[in-house]
Amino acid sequence: MEDLKRIGKYVSMLLRHHPEEAGVILDEHGWTDVESLIHRVSPKYPLTEEMLHQMAFAPDKQRYEFSEDGKRIRAVHGHSVNVDLGYEEVKPPKILYHGTAEKYLDAILAEGLKKQSRQFVHLSELREQAETVGRRHGRLVMFTVKAEEMYRDGYRFYKSVSGVWLTNHVPIEYLKRESKWE
Repeated sequence: MEDLKRIGKYVSMLLRHHPEEAGVILDEHGWTDVESLIHRVSPKYPLTEEMLHQMAFAPDKQRYEFSEDGKRIRAVHGHSVNVDLGYEEVKPPKILYHGTAEKYLDAILAEGLKKQSRQFVHLSELREQAETVGRRHGRLVMFTVKAEEMYRDGYRFYKSVSGVWLTNHVPIEYLKRESKWE
């Protein structure tokens, strides 16, 4: 299981940030050939198509999606490389959540949530999911995002196939820091 996690992180890094590290070629929508990906990853880690499916459909997160014919794969969000995921604009629910680390608090309170090196800010419909993400980076700080209000004010939202909500920026006026959540 630990090996699968390590391999999954490497595959995510290739599909989201540095495909050139293993010579992986992504098309304009982030897709790459499954067989080619396995071939490119295998010198570093043993990888099979079955392992890719286990990583793609893990219960805790869906990092990848396969094309309808199963021959191509891509990361569903989190890219720092420029790809067009083709997600349609969607009206968000009234409230979304964002979990982050306390070390980022000052910057967020000054500038709101910024996408940094990624294509989008990631938000969640489920508080628990946002908490899990935030805890990965340090001491947890939780924000409630007034998503419906943002949408009415002209901000665009997209929903990935894994259920993560995506937007370009969340200005501070749409954020409310939660005082206690644990």
